[in-house]
Amino acid sequence: MRNYLHGLMSRSSIRRAAIVIPLLALLSGCNAVVLGPSGDVAVQQRDLLLISTGLMLLIIIPVLALVVLFAWRYRAANTEARYEPDWHHSTQLELAIWGAPLLIIICLGAITWTGTHLLDPYRSLDRIASGQPVKAGTEPLQVQVVALDWKWLFIYPQLGIATVNELAAPVDRPISFAITSATVMNSFYVPALAGQIYAMPGMQTRLNAVINAAGNYDGFSANYSGAGFSGMKFRFHGQSASQFDAWVAKVKSDGGALDRDGYLSLEKASENEQVRYFSSVDAGLYHAALNMCAQPGKMCMDEMMRIDAKGGGGMVSINNVLPTAQDKYARRNSPLTGAPTFVAEICTVTEPMGVMHSNTPPSPMLPRDQGGLAGAGLPKPGVPRLRTFSIAGLN
Repeated sequence: MRNYLHGLMSRSSIRRAAIVIPLLALLSGCNAVVLGPSGDVAVQQRDLLLISTGLMLLIIIPVLALVVLFAWRYRAANTEARYEPDWHHSTQLELAIWGAPLLIIICLGAITWTGTHLLDPYRSLDRIASGQPVKAGTEPLQVQVVALDWKWLFIYPQLGIATVNELAAPVDRPISFAITSATVMNSFYVPALAGQIYAMPGMQTRLNAVINAAGNYDGFSANYSGAGFSGMKFRFHGQSASQFDAWVAKVKSDGGALDRDGYLSLEKASENEQVRYFSSVDAGLYHAALNMCAQPGKMCMDEMMRIDAKGGGGMVSINNVLPTAQDKYARRNSPLTGAPTFVAEICTVTEPMGVMHSNTPPSPMLPRDQGGLAGAGLPKPGVPRLRTFSIAGLN
């Protein structure tokens, strides 16, 4: 009988091992990049996570241990346990119950306050690694990020180049990201570099970070944005200075030009987009994407806010609209209006009413008000002025 039971136990152990071992093999392939990052900002964020977890475990572990101890010590079968039905208070126990958690909360609050300020993504870096301050005169690498459906556009304004779904930066050089979206809200996230930062249409967020080790890292959107979300990924290359220079030279030699028309084409929804290079890029493209005015003739958001701040364009300005060339909402089967329109650029009074921007014909469907535009922020019709309100004039 003993041999029979031993055989059953052995077979049961073998079955359990057959289940557990493959699971362990799968787990061995996991890359815990959040706990082993390669950028100083991500390292500091990892340290905050570990410190916070350790402080909380100072309470959790003793509580779990005491649960087991009390259940065993005061079990019904233990007749030697102290029985005190009239017990109701212990100052020492109250101090332990409330004092220890209070101290831990104070520590967590101090760490949170410090980390929130030191790791503010908008804050310029003062170090590239522990004990290595940023050298005086070091110019951060500027990268302008535009989230599209369903791809990422990276513009390097200092270098005059742009890429789709590929990002590169030199090791130990601060990087300053300016991030926006031309579509719905997304989230820019390179786990090895820093925490995620949201990309929102009509808004700009910022991120300052640095990569400390050469490598090929994952980047993706961490915010669901529709059908092509699963393919909205990119590669981030941490490179030496010479490797980065070679990469820039490759982009300039292999890429084409990215102008407004090319951007409008790129902006259209596409899934699983391949890496693309652009050897030159329109200098005002990011500004147009941020202010939602890449389409010719469309008034930029910052221009509209300037006019509104001065009192607006008056009632007649409601006719200063044109139909959209591309309805972003129709592709999600949720049109906002039957005939989507946008606010057009405002002409000077010296221009013929109804004449649009030089490369945009007037709209016969929505003619401009022939009486001219008037408002607290605009000069009266007939008063000459030297510049227009259009962003083209500002550029």
